[in-house]
Amino acid sequence: MADSSIFADGFRTDPYWWDAAPPDDEGDAPPPEQVDVAVVGSGYTGLSAALELARGGVNVVVLEAHRFGEGASTRSGGMVSGGINVGKGGDIERQFGAERVRAMIEEAADSYGHFERLIEREAIDCQYRRSGRFVGAHTPAAYAGMAARVATLNEHAEAGARLVPPERQRDELGSDFYHGGMVVERAGGVHPSLYHQGLRRACRAAGVKLSAHTAVEGIDGTAGDLTVRTARGPVRAREVVLGTNGYTGAATPWHRRRVVPVGSYIIATEPLGEDRIRELFPTMRVIADTKRVLYYFRPSPDGTRVVFGGRASFRTRTALETAPVLYDYMCGVFPQLRGVKISHAWTGNVAFTFDRVPHMGDSGGVHYAMGCNGSGVVMMSHLGHRTALKILGTTNRPSAFDGLPFETRPLYHGRPWFLPAVGAWYKLRDWIDRKTAA
Repeated sequence: MADSSIFADGFRTDPYWWDAAPPDDEGDAPPPEQVDVAVVGSGYTGLSAALELARGGVNVVVLEAHRFGEGASTRSGGMVSGGINVGKGGDIERQFGAERVRAMIEEAADSYGHFERLIEREAIDCQYRRSGRFVGAHTPAAYAGMAARVATLNEHAEAGARLVPPERQRDELGSDFYHGGMVVERAGGVHPSLYHQGLRRACRAAGVKLSAHTAVEGIDGTAGDLTVRTARGPVRAREVVLGTNGYTGAATPWHRRRVVPVGSYIIATEPLGEDRIRELFPTMRVIADTKRVLYYFRPSPDGTRVVFGGRASFRTRTALETAPVLYDYMCGVFPQLRGVKISHAWTGNVAFTFDRVPHMGDSGGVHYAMGCNGSGVVMMSHLGHRTALKILGTTNRPSAFDGLPFETRPLYHGRPWFLPAVGAWYKLRDWIDRKTAA
């Protein structure tokens, strides 16, 4: 049973972000019988695609199983970057070749510019700040390995990356938990729910049809003549965009086999005051680290709270169950926070891929963009946009993420039965790394 002493009065198991911009079903209407393009999922991917399509004169509907803004797009930590995490998990040069990987990193960097331009163009007030990111090295070996990463990010992503030696770490973070780290200037933080709210307002203004509470049950037909079966009736479409990411289900079994839903768990503290937050985050950057079971945390956009996330469980657990685990993680980084209380705890699914890179593509008129691997705010907005350009035929060049071999594994059908064992192994490796480095 969760330790109730860590919970503030009025504690909620909803995202902290929903206090300012809750999900809604404004403008909801039954889906039309026929459209040019049907978009499945109202996250950043789907809304970005729908917005670009509508501005291009395409008749488009967005089909959402729940309320608009109820899924993972408003459940993240709101940390944004371009190109930092592409290929972080493995030797993707061996898989795709050095030239393709460079193109991926460059495009991921470009996606950050698209994100900033989109916010400006649509006048979305989402408390975005290009604060930079500090990536903490969990061991001296991890710090040593950052040198090559800095060079790559600066050469191909213009990231403004630099090493921070252990003796200067306190300039970036009020903690001795890490062994130095890396600053990436081309990164920042956003209020994810306000950003999502701004996107759906832009879609409504552009004439996008929005259907909430419209679960998709299957897609039939061939390119040019598709039928999307929904709980509110069939929708015929020339093409379909699938933007379901970590919530990809039985309606699209081919795609379900290629993404691994992983629970992301986050807490927010009660207000601590701006002075105390400045002691913890001297530069007010967002933070991540190099562990296999990583932590990611940041000051809230108003500078009064700590928002702290991590892989608190590799099984399906409630936010209430995992809040004490995250609280202990947070106090491991910041012992001085022991005794503060939590006001919010929440969870949502991110989608990992077996090769650890995002994917876009199409098959039989069904376009997909998915597999953000935990870095979806910028990348999914970008790939939704690129998918729309592809449909409109207005892209100058193919996306580096388009048409990559999209792997699955034998016996995997969308239920990640292997995650508890993998997670336990990763945690053990992290523990061994820390112990042997001490």
